[in-house]
Amino acid sequence: MRSPMKSRRDFIVNMGVSSAAANFAFALPSLGWAADSGVQASGKQRVVFVFTPNGIIPEHFWPDQAGDFGIGKDSTKLKRILEPLEPFKDQLLTLRGIDNKIKGDGDGHMRGIGCLLTGVELFPGDVQGGSDTPAGWSMGISIDQHLKNKLQSNASTQTRFGSLEFGVMVPQRADTWTRWSYAGPNKPVAPISDPYQMFEKLYGQTQNRAMMASVLDDLTDDFRKLHAMASAEDRQMLDQHLGMVRSIEKELQNDLEHAKANADVGHAVPDLPPNVAEENDNMPKISRMQTELLVNSLAADFTRVATVQVSNSVGNPRMRWLGINEGHHSISHEPDNNKKAYEDLIKINHWYAEQIAHLAKRLRETPEPDGDGSLLDHTTIVWTNELGKGNSHTRNDIPFVMVGGGLGFKTGRSMQFNHQPHNRLLLSVTEAMGYPETSFGNADYCGDGALTGLV
Repeated sequence: MRSPMKSRRDFIVNMGVSSAAANFAFALPSLGWAADSGVQASGKQRVVFVFTPNGIIPEHFWPDQAGDFGIGKDSTKLKRILEPLEPFKDQLLTLRGIDNKIKGDGDGHMRGIGCLLTGVELFPGDVQGGSDTPAGWSMGISIDQHLKNKLQSNASTQTRFGSLEFGVMVPQRADTWTRWSYAGPNKPVAPISDPYQMFEKLYGQTQNRAMMASVLDDLTDDFRKLHAMASAEDRQMLDQHLGMVRSIEKELQNDLEHAKANADVGHAVPDLPPNVAEENDNMPKISRMQTELLVNSLAADFTRVATVQVSNSVGNPRMRWLGINEGHHSISHEPDNNKKAYEDLIKINHWYAEQIAHLAKRLRETPEPDGDGSLLDHTTIVWTNELGKGNSHTRNDIPFVMVGGGLGFKTGRSMQFNHQPHNRLLLSVTEAMGYPETSFGNADYCGDGALTGLV
């Protein structure tokens, strides 16, 4: 028997729509995956895990007290780093007192990122970090891939990709410091840091940037046909997708014009080392492009689970757009009495919070397709870090900041726990998504079950 997805694709192509344009059709509930599987757009739950590196400045990150983020004099206030999230206080939840208690091989950074979503130890290996014992990959699956498998096992919650793994300035090398998502033991999942590569994965349109720069012009007639076939609600969604693609095309065309200009300078354009110069300074632009692709992917129901990895553990971008010329990781090792480094770290983490706020803004202003409210009402952003503080390498008080209503947690407040293992939070997440477990990761840290008080 032919699969419903293949039958749907054949039907659309037989109507005279090209295979390339058919990829857009699968974003639409009335024509795509949902039409075949019986998926209903309302009631969806989504979760997006976001990683930023090298710890925080606790004094300027955590609210002074547990309580509601209200407007009265006794309400809990946001500190400098989290100020960009002020417009989202009603859907904000900060969790202090959650510790990564996983021990074993690897240095603090390695266990920080490698155990963050898995909750289990690293295998012995040959990646050497500092004076600690060397280590390899994680011994278990990460929470994002666990949820992907659960959702994909049920026809009513299946999506085209199951999960999407975004990156922003993640190095090309593959080691324990550059991976936090795992499909299983010894199975790291590489994020896609190139927005154009992610675009190609999502829409299957191109093999290179030059081809992509004119792809929509070749598909104009196809999109007219899709408009006629789709529901009124889906036509609006299709227009939103096309607007996003046009925006990316504009970026591409600018890149191509720039490349052509460089080719005419009379000498070969030198290749630059990765993660410096132009690439480093494009980090804000790449972050925004990936955000647009992520928001559109969620709106299209391409996935309900995603990760966004910004840089990597021991990531060392130079945030010159903030007036900071030193690398992030290098600054994070400076003592607190180095006032310039201390202030720079506040600025860096404030900028990361701005990226979270921008993602939340884009989700809030995007209507939930065929449902109530916005995408943010049905999506939870889980922002975290491999360290509680950079210069001490502590994995106590790991930052966990949540924005949005996807998990059904009670938001608009700050919570404080008494050094609870982060495995319990992972249990809370999978339970909130409808898949309760008795343990996740190392069972030794799961005895008390999911965290209480979140709902």
